[in-house]
Amino acid sequence: MTSDIEHQAGTDEPSTLQGHYAGPVTRLAAFALDQVAIVFSFAFSTATLAWAVSLVTSGDVELDVTTAWVTVFAYGLWAFTYFAYPWAVSGKSLGMAVLGIRVVSAQGEACTGRVAVVRTIALPLSFLTLGIGFLPIIFGRHRRALHDRIAGTAVVYSWDARAAHWRFLARGGNSAA
Repeated sequence: MTSDIEHQAGTDEPSTLQGHYAGPVTRLAAFALDQVAIVFSFAFSTATLAWAVSLVTSGDVELDVTTAWVTVFAYGLWAFTYFAYPWAVSGKSLGMAVLGIRVVSAQGEACTGRVAVVRTIALPLSFLTLGIGFLPIIFGRHRRALHDRIAGTAVVYSWDARAAHWRFLARGGNSAA
């Protein structure tokens, strides 16, 4: 079973980004890894910043309501950058790279910067619908969540044709090439 995005729209020429649509368990595991990476990197960065400020000011950094709102805003900006930048550059966040999946356009082309930003902004909508935005990942043929539909993206396993050929040869298959 191959996906509809293995060929670029309107041509018989194979796309460079091939793969099957990623399943819900793989996507959830990648998202969980990303959340761990976001929390730990943000905590480490803020602790380092607080330590540096305490060295310069010779005092402790105290947390008040204003600081809490700034921290929430900074965390949101951190998470936005964590997802948008890697998706724009490589189509993969850290969790996606570990599990071998990537974001591509619905036609199977590389994700652009604009598409990555739209997808990142739309991601919370899948949560704000009480998770209903994620149901198409489980039940949909193309496994596209609400934020994927809004951004015009899909998540696929990032196996390429060359790697598949090498795996075939490693299992002892004959090559006609």
